[in-house]
Parts: sequence; structure tokens; C-alpha cells
Amino acid sequence: MLFIVASAASALLTQGANDSIVVTAERREQSVSETPASLAVIDRQSLTTINADHIAEALARAPGVNLHRGSGAEHLTAIRSPVLTGGAGAGSFLFLENGVPLRSPGFANVNGLLAAHHEIADQIEIVRGPSGAFYGANAIHGVVNVLTPSPTSADAFAAEIFGDTEDRYKWKGALSGSRGDHAGYLGVSAVSESGYREDAGLDQQKLTARHRIESGGVSADTILSFTNTEQETAGFIFGRDALFDRVRRRENEFPFAYRDAKSARLQSTLTFPAGEKGEFRVTPFGRWNDMTFPQHFLPGAALEENGHWSVGAQSAYYHEAGAIDWAVGVDLEYTEGRLREFQSNPTVFSFVQGLHYDYRIAAKYVSGFTQARIELSQSTEFTVAGRLDATFYDYDNRAEDGVFGRFLRPADRTDDFVTASPKVTLRQEVSPTTFLTVSYARGARPPQTTDLYRLQINQTGDRARPELIDAFEVSLRSAPREDIQFALAAYWMKKRNFFFRDADGFNVANGKTRHIGFEADVNIALTNRLSLLSAVSYGAHTYRFSRITGSETESIALGNDVDTAPRVIANTRLAWRPFDRLSLEAEWRSIGQYFTDAANANSYEGYDLLNLRANASLTERLDAFLILRNATDELYAERADFAFGNERFFPGETRTLGFGLRFRQ
Repeated sequence: MLFIVASAASALLTQGANDSIVVTAERREQSVSETPASLAVIDRQSLTTINADHIAEALARAPGVNLHRGSGAEHLTAIRSPVLTGGAGAGSFLFLENGVPLRSPGFANVNGLLAAHHEIADQIEIVRGPSGAFYGANAIHGVVNVLTPSPTSADAFAAEIFGDTEDRYKWKGALSGSRGDHAGYLGVSAVSESGYREDAGLDQQKLTARHRIESGGVSADTILSFTNTEQETAGFIFGRDALFDRVRRRENEFPFAYRDAKSARLQSTLTFPAGEKGEFRVTPFGRWNDMTFPQHFLPGAALEENGHWSVGAQSAYYHEAGAIDWAVGVDLEYTEGRLREFQSNPTVFSFVQGLHYDYRIAAKYVSGFTQARIELSQSTEFTVAGRLDATFYDYDNRAEDGVFGRFLRPADRTDDFVTASPKVTLRQEVSPTTFLTVSYARGARPPQTTDLYRLQINQTGDRARPELIDAFEVSLRSAPREDIQFALAAYWMKKRNFFFRDADGFNVANGKTRHIGFEADVNIALTNRLSLLSAVSYGAHTYRFSRITGSETESIALGNDVDTAPRVIANTRLAWRPFDRLSLEAEWRSIGQYFTDAANANSYEGYDLLNLRANASLTERLDAFLILRNATDELYAERADFAFGNERFFPGETRTLGFGLRFRQ
């Protein structure tokens, strides 16, 4: 079966070989070496050490992953890809919590991870590359799965408080216990911060409750989660002078901007044996999302209100029969979504005062998948998998059909899409500690509903079509010595039907891009108390077509780098435990140069950050920890962009010192 290029970082230090790391990439627990995906694992110890203010800090430890952190909990994502925006940024990545998507296919959001409860997570798994064979729609470039603690693995009681010099305060707590066949867990977290920028504060609360019962070989694992996000939002600053000015980089030209978002999810996984060699799992679930924000990045600053609710079920049957193991399953989902956009401000150019959009969508999603692992010999395994997804949209326009200013409201209609996602893998055991793998996979996803129904007057040409990506990968995982472990991967991917809106506002429905890269994850125990861990990636993400626009800096030429695609990304840590009760870590985060426009006429030089962390065990139950982020006080941009003749930046935080206490029982 396909082996995994695992970014196990500190998990490898504490657990030894990759095979001992348990993951859930097939909706069931199994070792890393048995999972058919290129997987990175950020384990509990690493998450505790990082104590991330934003999930981007944790995901930075996986090779090939780059999140641009925005205001508060906002973000844009890259996994073996450029940092993507719009419908592509929402739909190209699948965000899960405990194996269930945070949002419905077609209703994704570029800030999708703001609803994940990473603050209390037991583990975060990142699948790199197309993964539709097992996960389905949206798993084009990658998958992020946040796993909350199991009642049987969590501390009976845990509490943590933290504050830093940026007026950021966090707390979290957890309770767990068991009685007879029942076990329960409750985790809560909250953050309140005034924000690095003016009028850019964040207040966020999250809750996760989990109950597990197991009797007679049958188990039920039920999880309820809720998030509430209230934040003020800062926009770009303009020009390099502002980026490198310690006063101006904190300014916010959009003090009225905000984002309010709420979500709730309920799921229950039922597991029971099916014959002597089989197991059946079914996970019914329901979700609800609601979001409101003014579009401060557009002249009219219209208020957008969107949301959706869904019910569905995931199911899978696993059969283990010696030389041939196989799995088969069916997923079903029904969603009702809505979007309303109203501009109360006076008309600005073609951004007309009044109702822009008001529509409802009923969506049905049906998919089936299968996978078989065949042992060709004692050292060779072959895996074949495939998935067929069918998506149906029923669009109901509640506003007047036709043109209103620059806004085009399509008439009521239905759309359906069918996509296939095959995957084949050949795995060769070169030695007991070295594995070589070759694989091919296709990823496919239906268009986002906003790409289909939220149109403008120039977007009357080609409609969005299902996006497809074909990927080839060669990977090597080895542990030549107990103190040295490494994982290498090389990939080639080609994507077509890449949908976006060019600088002239026209639809591009047949965009093509190519993605070629190399990833390395290295773990070296220099001594029994000093370790070096590094995740490094090189990726060339280029346009494979040409397109002339009215903007000189946004015309695309075949072979140009896709904008916002640094070729080099690195995260290297030196972990030292001088005494049993004291651990220290120095982390170097490097983002290479990247172009900020499609024509590759402007660029940002990237940045290097140094983060320092220390943890001291004051008693067996009480820890104190210090975090010094951006220790060298670098003036850098989390995101750089070029548009409308201006360089634009989201400035990153300067040097920040934080202190916290952690209690467990």
C-alpha cells in the first residue's frame, strides 16, 4: 500500500519509528505506513510546544504548506500550490474536524479553518496532493484534519492561561473521565486580543464535547462542537514605506470592517464488526454555518450575509483478508445554503446602492468509493482506489433576474456535475527501514456555488467547470539509524479548468497550471537531549497558458510563476532538553521570494523569522512557558500583493513576548 511521507517532527522523537504514529486518514485508526496518502502529522507534544495563536503556526511545520495569516482568525491557504484566493482558495482544500468536512462541498470559505478547534487538538493531519479517492470533493491540493482529544487519552483535568505583549489573552480548559462503558470529554477555549493593527481585535470562543460508549465490540463516538468568532478586520497597507514604518504598518484604513461567524456541528461514528474479517463504520452528521461581513475590499463595501446547514452520512466497510484488503463506502449529503449582499452606501462607479444578490441553493451530494490493497510479494504492495462524486445544485434567485449595476443575477436553474478520482500506488520495501513509493492520483471538484451564481456583467462567457488535477509522485522514507529519520517526496501535477476572474473582471474557465516540487522532512537526534528537525520544500507553480488583459501587470504568459507562490519554504527547529524539567526550542521559519502579480513584474523578497520557546515543569502538574515570537523584530509581510498600480501588504507582528501557565491532573 502507498506509504506516507510523514512530517512527524517531534512525534518521531517521542514515539520512534513512523509505524508507531496512529493516523485516521481512512476514517479509522492505523499506522502511518498503512495509510494511502502523503501525510504530515503535528502531534500533541508539538501543538503544546507551539501554543499557536493562529493555526498557521502549527501547519507551518509540514513541508509544502504555507498559510497567509490575515486579521484575527482569517487566512489563505497553500498546500503544494500557490496561495489561492476566491473560489479556488475555498474549494481546492478540504478542511475536516474528526474526519467530517467543516463546510459542505460547493459552500467552502477561504477562511475555513477559523471554525476548527485547533486550540485543544490532540493531533493535526495534513494530506498533501490530490486525495479525492478517499475524501471526495475539494481535496484537490490537500486536506487538513483536526482531531480533538479522545476521552480515554485526555487528562482528567487541564487548564491553561496565556498573555503576551500584544494585549492577547487566551485560556482553555478540559475535563474527561469514564464510568463503566461510557467516557466523556469537554474542552473549551477562548481568546481576546486587541489586535496588532488599529481596530483589528478578535474575540473567539470554541467548545467541543465528546462521548464514547463501547460494549460488545460495538462503539459509538459522538462529538458536538460550536464556535463563535467576532473580529474587527484590517485591510492592506499600501507601499513599502508603510511596511517598514513601525507606526504606519499598524494603521487600518478600514475601521468599519468586521467578520462575525458562528458554526455548530454534531457527528456520531458507529463502529461494529461485520463477520470475522470485516468492520463497518457509519458517521451521520449535521452542520450549521452563519457569517456576516462588509466587503471592505470593494468600493461599495456591501454587507454580505451567507450560511448553510447540512445533514449527511459517511459510511465505509473494511475487509481484511490476508494478501488482499479492501474497503468500500458511500457518502450522502443534503445542504441548503443562502447568500445575500446589500449595499447601503451611496453608489460608487458601478457598485450600485441597493440589493446586489439574494439567492438560495439546495444541494445534493452522492459519492461512492472503493480501495484494494494487494500484496504482490513480501516486499511489494499495490493499491488501487477510486471515487465517483455526483453534485446537484438547485439555484433559486430571490432578487430580480438580470443586471443591476455591475451585478448579474442568473435566473433560476439547476446544475449537476459528476467527477471521478482514481489513484494507484506501488510500494516497495527496499529494507526493513526504507520504503520507496510511486503513485498516480487525480483530484476533481465541482465549482463553488459563488462561481456559478454570483456573477458580474463581464462574466457571461464560459461558466465554471469541474476542476481536475493529475499528479505523479515518487517518495522515499527511511530510518537508516535510530537517531536519523527522513522522508523525501518529488511530485509533478498538472491542473486544468482552473477557474478565476482576471484583472478585467472576465471569467477564466479553462486556466491551466503546472506544479513541480520536492519536499524533505528530516529528524536527527544529535544527542539524547538535542535534536534537529527540518521541513523544507521547493515548488515551481507556473501558468501553462497565456492571456492578455488590460492591466500590464496582470497579463499571463505561458511559463510565468503563479503569483503568491514562493519557491522555497522552510521550517527548521533545534530542540534541546538540558534538564528533565526544562525544554527549549529555536524555530527558524523562512519564506522565499515570490511574484505578486501574474505578469511577474513585481515581487516580494520573502522573510525569515526566529521564534524561541521554553517550557519549565515547576511541579509534576504545573508548567510555566515562555514564547518569544519574531525574536529579531523583523518587519515583514504575512501577505504581499500588487494591484491597481500599488504594492499592498498585510504586515506581520513585530517582536512579541508571551507567558503562560499550564496545569494538568
